[in-house]
Amino acid sequence: MELETFKITVLPLREKMFNFSRKLAEDTSDAEDVVQEAFLKLWNIRDKLDEYDSVEALAMMIVRNLTLDKLRKRRPQGPELDNLSLDSGTMNPAERLEQQDVVACVRRLIDRLPSLQQTIIRMKDVEGYEVAEIAEITGTQPEAIRVNLSRARKKIREQYLQLNGQRI
Repeated sequence: MELETFKITVLPLREKMFNFSRKLAEDTSDAEDVVQEAFLKLWNIRDKLDEYDSVEALAMMIVRNLTLDKLRKRRPQGPELDNLSLDSGTMNPAERLEQQDVVACVRRLIDRLPSLQQTIIRMKDVEGYEVAEIAEITGTQPEAIRVNLSRARKKIREQYLQLNGQRI
């Protein structure tokens, strides 16, 4: 795609791209940054733009992904699973060690889950994302997020109880 064609095809999408990003990010300066990044990405792939059925759809997808990436980076991260503590201030060393063992066991059980369930349970229970946010980030329906989260929690609970039953 030549410069003139790029100007005619892509640059008029600026307002639509900006409004879409601003709705997602709820921040004007972030939306401006995203639109600029999107234009750069589109310019870098200008030779391949003719292969797409809709350059507008591609531009909006790029804006969506860049905005979501920016939101993820801006969002405060939750505590690491290792650092989670149920400490009431009165734990003795044996209780503290047992708690660390439980956390390590739960981490191993999460690692055994299917990748989508791992992602969902970490985003929801560790990082504190809401179901709607997880659905938007993963591109999955909220109902599917709830189902996968429920199945993941149930599987971890069953496996944990099974492991504890074997220890007793």
